[in-house]
Amino acid sequence: MPKSHTRYVCQQCGRVSAGFMGRCPQCGEFNSMVEEIVADEPIRAKGAARGLSGRSAPRRLSEVSSEAEDRIPIPIGEFARVLGGGIVPGSIVLVGGDPGIGKSTLMLQVALEMANRLRVLYVSGEESERQIKMRAARITSESKSPANLFLVTETNLDTIFEHVQATKPDLLIVDSIQTVYLPEMESAAGSVSQVRESANRLRELAKSSGPAVFVIGHVTKEGTIAGPRVLEHIVDTVLYLEGDRFQAYRLLRSVKNRFGATAEVGVFEMVERGLAEVTNPSEAFLAERMVNAAGSAIAVTMEGTRPLLVEVQGLTSPTQFGNARRTPNGVDYNRLLMIAAVLTRRMNLRLVEQDIFVNVVGGIKIDEPAADLTIAAAVASSMKDTPIRADTVLIGEIGLAGELRMPGQMPVRLREAAKLGFKNAIVPKRLRKGEPWPQDIEIVEARSLHQALEAAFGIQRELPKGRKVA
Repeated sequence: MPKSHTRYVCQQCGRVSAGFMGRCPQCGEFNSMVEEIVADEPIRAKGAARGLSGRSAPRRLSEVSSEAEDRIPIPIGEFARVLGGGIVPGSIVLVGGDPGIGKSTLMLQVALEMANRLRVLYVSGEESERQIKMRAARITSESKSPANLFLVTETNLDTIFEHVQATKPDLLIVDSIQTVYLPEMESAAGSVSQVRESANRLRELAKSSGPAVFVIGHVTKEGTIAGPRVLEHIVDTVLYLEGDRFQAYRLLRSVKNRFGATAEVGVFEMVERGLAEVTNPSEAFLAERMVNAAGSAIAVTMEGTRPLLVEVQGLTSPTQFGNARRTPNGVDYNRLLMIAAVLTRRMNLRLVEQDIFVNVVGGIKIDEPAADLTIAAAVASSMKDTPIRADTVLIGEIGLAGELRMPGQMPVRLREAAKLGFKNAIVPKRLRKGEPWPQDIEIVEARSLHQALEAAFGIQRELPKGRKVA
């Protein structure tokens, strides 16, 4: 009989210790070391088969087939975009997000759509079969459920593998990885050891048997999936479902993809029948915009290969305390501090005595510096109580000297703005030759933040025909 020993594993960073410690020396968290009883594995016989395919043998690179495996198309276009065009057979995909954000709803929609052409097994460790049936009846408009969709409520991973062997699905969905467990391990379900080993077993299933596996994982308060980032190194693709639970929009973002581009994003709207695709998110984000309002500016941000137009609102108010506050929502706090410092020093705006609030409408988070000019224009517009021209977008990165720098993929951004009816764009002055600007939008090129704000506030009332260099 194999012997067992006790160890302590940090549930935040995964550090293993032989004895208990009140504070983890690696991540610094208190009371995160949990006792686990681990059975020692018996010594394998010499030459015992291991790995995904039993025995492995070296092969020449020229002998390996270069034919690309056909992807399985998905009727949900936004989901297919994030995956890179479809589902790769034999892949394992992790879908993470905050509790209640809509992960189970989205994956049930995928299961219902894919069950019309494939065999799908939906394993749930959090809901009963009747609860899943009720949610499926709310999502789908059809009175009859697909015949190839199988449901099972199970948390024992060995039993789940028996169901997989019996049904032989093309698509396996596990909801969620925190609830499944391996009976030979003494640790509780959701612990670091259980999550890591369960994900490894599912990966071996996908690579050896061929079904595509989707695993749902909750995001903890620290922003990591199922505790430490042990899952993200195991799976092929990592998708995050983001958004404010008090907003209707959800963003499905790809942060790792071995079979496609990363940083892609799909936009959904939470409606009565689940998550509906938003094919034109820029128009949706600008639908409730108040035209000619002071403190409002339009940014063109890139989410992967997709340009998005979002409204950035700025508000300044005289501070009631000794230190003025800076409150961002959807933009980086340190970025806002830098922009406020540049406006104070280079534009002579007395922001030291003003509380600054910046909000990105729709619950969107902007990480790229191309929105610096938009944020600065929104804050300056509120400070001066002067609206920015409603048909203008602002794109550019701000330097500490007040200069403007060119972001990437500028022609793509400008074409998206022109498609939505914007007539003018204020951008950094182009110093190197590149792709010509689109012809259906007037371009104002500015070298400094001062020139860009002058153009934004309409001091130059009429733009001449053609190109204008400020």
